[in-house]
Amino acid sequence: MGNWQDIDRQSIVETRSRIDHMIHWTPMLRSSAINKLAGCQVFFKCENFQKVGAFKARGAANAVLKLSDSDRKNGVATHSSGNHAAALARAAAEAGIPAYIVMPANAPEIKKQAVKEYGGEIFECAPNLQAREERLKELVARYKAAFIPPYDHPDVIEGQATCAYEIFEEGLSLDVLMAPVGGGGLLSGTALASHYNAPGTAVIGAEPEGADDAKRSFVAGKRIPMESPDTIADGLLTSLGLINFEIISKYVTDILTVNDTEIIAAMRLIYERMKIVIEPSCAVPLAALLKNKSHFQGKEVGIILSGGNVDLTRLPFK
Repeated sequence: MGNWQDIDRQSIVETRSRIDHMIHWTPMLRSSAINKLAGCQVFFKCENFQKVGAFKARGAANAVLKLSDSDRKNGVATHSSGNHAAALARAAAEAGIPAYIVMPANAPEIKKQAVKEYGGEIFECAPNLQAREERLKELVARYKAAFIPPYDHPDVIEGQATCAYEIFEEGLSLDVLMAPVGGGGLLSGTALASHYNAPGTAVIGAEPEGADDAKRSFVAGKRIPMESPDTIADGLLTSLGLINFEIISKYVTDILTVNDTEIIAAMRLIYERMKIVIEPSCAVPLAALLKNKSHFQGKEVGIILSGGNVDLTRLPFK
């Protein structure tokens, strides 16, 4: 594992090449109806079409591919409520090594099923960070597996940075690029990619009010862990990582928050207007844009649609 300060434009280019055989170059979509409603031009980067249905495929693939042979031989382990779990299980399967995954008992069933389908072995725990970390510690000791955190890891962040890198490779000149923030892997990677490839683009994070530790940490200038998060955006329940906070503090312009009602409305809008499947966490940046339309009037705004792993029997609208 390197240092996040070693991530630069060249390393992101090399990472994109390294993981090429394991991920999709995802498309950019637009909606004239959403543009009209938002009062700006919105470009959606569709990571809901990514392998495992989420951007997490990028960071997991990079972290596994950068392991030494000796670190790789005993497999990998992590704790995750969903998308990173599936992404790591898949990356491990591609590398021919086992994956030991700690998941909270209340993780969405669709995400547990994905981990199993990719060959990962699930170990359930109570739905809190302490229980997750204690269970993980047991597994690492038992199997001598390499721990690949879901977001607080330079190789994971470097992998997530390739998402924004692809946007800029398309030749888009964006005024703003928005991404959701939970643990901060995607937002910190997006911020680094933007800094090195499009320094004139403002990077803005979007977060649920019921899990707003990144916003509070950003404002306070110190990391404030989340306690008892409560939001429909299940992919954004985790507290902001240490490394991620450092990067976000340095390179992110602002973090906007929205409530669950606003998230659900934005999610429904994407389903109705764009005819694509997204999970609630995915809708948070669009909800933030629509809530703060005056900030974005007439601008060109990129939004990363982070994932599409949602239980279709439990959609929050009818």
